[in-house]
Amino acid sequence: MSILIENAKAIVTIDRQDRVLRDTNILIEGNIIKKIGPEKYQADTIIDAKNMFVYPGLINTHHHLYQTFTRNLPQVQKMELFNWLTTLYEIWRELNPDVIYYSSLIGMADLLKNGCTTVFDHHYVFPKINNKIFIDQQFSAAKLLGVRFHASRGSMSLGKNDGGLPPDDLVQTTEEILKDSERLIDKYHDANFNSMKQIVLAPCSPFSITSDLLKESAKLARHKDVRLHTHLAETIDEENFCIEKFGMRPLAYMESVDWIGNDVWYAHGIHFNDEELKLLASTGTGIAHCPISNMKLSSGVAEISKMLELGVPVGLAVDGSASNDGSNLLEEIRVCYLLHRLKYSHLAPTAYSILKIATKGGAKILGRNDIGSIEEGKPADLFMINIDNIDCVGAKLDPQSILGTVGIKRPVDYTIINGKIVVKNGKLYGIDEERLAYEANKVFDDFIKNSI
Repeated sequence: MSILIENAKAIVTIDRQDRVLRDTNILIEGNIIKKIGPEKYQADTIIDAKNMFVYPGLINTHHHLYQTFTRNLPQVQKMELFNWLTTLYEIWRELNPDVIYYSSLIGMADLLKNGCTTVFDHHYVFPKINNKIFIDQQFSAAKLLGVRFHASRGSMSLGKNDGGLPPDDLVQTTEEILKDSERLIDKYHDANFNSMKQIVLAPCSPFSITSDLLKESAKLARHKDVRLHTHLAETIDEENFCIEKFGMRPLAYMESVDWIGNDVWYAHGIHFNDEELKLLASTGTGIAHCPISNMKLSSGVAEISKMLELGVPVGLAVDGSASNDGSNLLEEIRVCYLLHRLKYSHLAPTAYSILKIATKGGAKILGRNDIGSIEEGKPADLFMINIDNIDCVGAKLDPQSILGTVGIKRPVDYTIINGKIVVKNGKLYGIDEERLAYEANKVFDDFIKNSI
């Protein structure tokens, strides 16, 4: 199977030269970008792209897909993180395999329709019953949609009775967690070029996990050659918790349990001091930046400009659907641009810098060099937007910046993953969206009526 993207108005490659190619063709053969250039090629499918800007697929580096079913809840809309979590834990007790499957489908579908081609999810809530196939359900959803999926085996092991935040019936033992982690790595993890599925080990946060779990997870991850992820430096409450319980700031605590290095990335990273930022840079430890979630929960603004200047690896992320309340990386790019302009003025990252964070930056955080740019020989992951629509009139001059400065407030025209069209004309391709929404709403209604 081959696809020719013909006469693209602009291709924002995000290659090493930051090239923008005009009136150029892309030939996709199988799942690989075979040729980029002015030559005409034969192909099974031809897409007329004379009115299209073409971008590498966006890469989401932190999410909680299960939260798609706890969006827009009135009782949590004015809360900050700790109160927000303790309220929602009571609802998340009712998670079951159907909720995991459909919430993953809906969240991933939203991401795909807005240009995302690689999804990382951090699932860490495992009620005492019906929890055995949660991550398997996510992989089934990803396969149906055709998305490139990095799942984490998240976990909580420090319950309220032992000084943690989560209820005791939502925590597991270190032995349970490690056993399932190893099962998932052996079943799903593929470290090869063009991998469509990988596993990450991701104990939840300093206030919900034991030091023993962190140490043993790091040992297992490095033995199995998979990556490590957790929340860190998200709030002052978390910082105070670590100082009170461990006698250390959050990053020093993570360093003490061997959770630092170029195989580790943290979600948020808002409350680091200058010395900690330098340590992140020198060790190659990454940050998933979640601007909308950080705004909604009043957590603060991460110092992304300083991170980029120092060389800290940074990716972009939507975070959980209940702290966003959506799954749209295009929206995240524009909000990120505006947030940092407001806070840091001329020191803020440019719109193009943020696009690079959302593509090549995300690939680096996930430990991949085969995705994140449009180049010959790389997997064909990209999206396309029609810039002749009324919302783009007068905004065509800078294709590298438009996603941040102007923003795209509609689904993209095409998303292609691994050489296959998964979104066409703004709709999921080959999937009945109306049927999916109907089925998901039935599962949601059953779930939420038992929960609130």
